[in-house]
Amino acid sequence: MNQRTPRVATHPEDRMRLNRTVAVSGGVLTLASAALAGTLSTSTANAANTADVSARSGGTHTHASLHPLNNSGVVGRAHVRVQHRRLNISVDARGLTKGQPHAQHIHFGAQARHECPTVADDTNGDFRLTTTEGNPAYGPIRVSLTKRGDTSPASALAVTRFPTAPNGVEHYDRATRTSLGVARAIKRGKGVVVIHGVDYNNNGKYDFDSAGASELNSKLPAEATDPAACGVLKR
Repeated sequence: MNQRTPRVATHPEDRMRLNRTVAVSGGVLTLASAALAGTLSTSTANAANTADVSARSGGTHTHASLHPLNNSGVVGRAHVRVQHRRLNISVDARGLTKGQPHAQHIHFGAQARHECPTVADDTNGDFRLTTTEGNPAYGPIRVSLTKRGDTSPASALAVTRFPTAPNGVEHYDRATRTSLGVARAIKRGKGVVVIHGVDYNNNGKYDFDSAGASELNSKLPAEATDPAACGVLKR
């Protein structure tokens, strides 16, 4: 979500009218009072607009370019604005498995490398990166980017509350809160956005045929939980 800050118009000529006079019926009528009232009204409106702009554009803005993992072909952008503990999050991605839920999270770990995993993280050499294998790079889940309800790590596998990417495209926007420590980590460029869900056998759904069960939950296919795209949030 790239927020556009509206421009606030100012009118310096209003102040110039404070001392202007006009002749009316042989007399002189001073416009100072009327001009002052207009200036105060304009100043009040400008102050309100400025406060509104500040509220919407303040905080720390971080962005991530999302790149594919596991040859998924998924690419996109993520934006997170941090204000104290509040997060305003947007994710735009394409190339996702159509109509399937895509778990997505912000990861961070004090001992993590604060980066996206590479083939070097494929510890068992099966040419597939699992979520667990990626943990040393991006760390544990800190924020679950669900569409509704809880956004804590407890919702990491809340399959029914994640985006389903109609036509393989996702447009996600949501505001939530996190811990002060995680918010500060995101501000410092240590948060990592990961989107999960890879259809390895290209049959249009998640199944157990190509990669078996997920190491996170044996009732879910690995296709549903393996990482599909990743990006580091930078200021």
